[in-house]
Amino acid sequence: MRLTELDYDLPEELIAQAPLERRDAARMMVVNRRAKSIEHSRFYKLARHLAEGDLIVLNDTRVLPARLIAHKESGGKVELLMVRAVKDPPGAWLAMIRAHRALKDGAILKLDDGRALRIMKYARHGRPIVVAEGAESIEQILKSTGQLALPHYIRRAVERSDFDDYQTVYADAEGAIAAPTAGLHFTDELFEELAVAGIRTARVTLHIGPGTFAPLRAAEVEGHAMEAEWFTIPPETENAVAHAHRMGGRVIAVGTSTTRALESFAITGDREGFTGLFIYPGFRFKLIDAMVTNFHMPRTTVLAMVMALGGRELMLEAYREAVRHKYRFLSYGDAMLIL
Repeated sequence: MRLTELDYDLPEELIAQAPLERRDAARMMVVNRRAKSIEHSRFYKLARHLAEGDLIVLNDTRVLPARLIAHKESGGKVELLMVRAVKDPPGAWLAMIRAHRALKDGAILKLDDGRALRIMKYARHGRPIVVAEGAESIEQILKSTGQLALPHYIRRAVERSDFDDYQTVYADAEGAIAAPTAGLHFTDELFEELAVAGIRTARVTLHIGPGTFAPLRAAEVEGHAMEAEWFTIPPETENAVAHAHRMGGRVIAVGTSTTRALESFAITGDREGFTGLFIYPGFRFKLIDAMVTNFHMPRTTVLAMVMALGGRELMLEAYREAVRHKYRFLSYGDAMLIL
């Protein structure tokens, strides 16, 4: 598949810069694959588009305040995005780094409060292994000093409200650097309505890292290599998925991260581990039957996954329809239900 086949025209003014006041008030485009139909709805009406016996699977990862601003000993500014803890050496973290010039192994980075970090080595270009200098761990530093890292296309400063808005209401397992944004539309009230309608929920965890949002650069999509992310499938979720299928219900994955976790489990049989699964057109889904997702950037792995499920031509038509009707795009934007 050519990279250009993941193109569409996204007007910049349609990129949502802030969330709606009510999470479930987002618009929701309902795309029916069999009927090749497109319907316009609202997210709070989700139960009306599903059926008794369906299972909704959610990614309960919680976003870390993973951004740190530091300075080199010479005074130059350095921005770090702490991705995840690593085993060797104990207490070290893999990070993404942005600096005017490349930093050498052993470089000391000072935080504004006087604490310091040290670059041990590089896992690869732009991915240093970082340790804390002193008694406090990196986890403690993030909790006291870390900042939320909103996506680059949200062109404003992070506000206090973002710490709640850019987190699902069911977030639990801390470890992501970006939110599973399809889940941002859910509310406690909507979950109650779904339960009354006989629609069950289950959870997985996939800690969203650079792999999800890294741009596609290979001319042929198949040449892209996904950076691995950690996932966990609880036994009760495995049982819930099997029960839904056994009883004729559908498994609806909320978001591309949930989809990757479930399909990785279907392929490997592993309930936890790192997955580098890249889903693009031609992929045969084994566990999920439908997906709730947001509207994605052109030329991205997440758009490739959506096309793998919904079909390229139908998805491009849906995106053109979304642009015509001025849907709100990306993380704080509107939703799509692919059935």
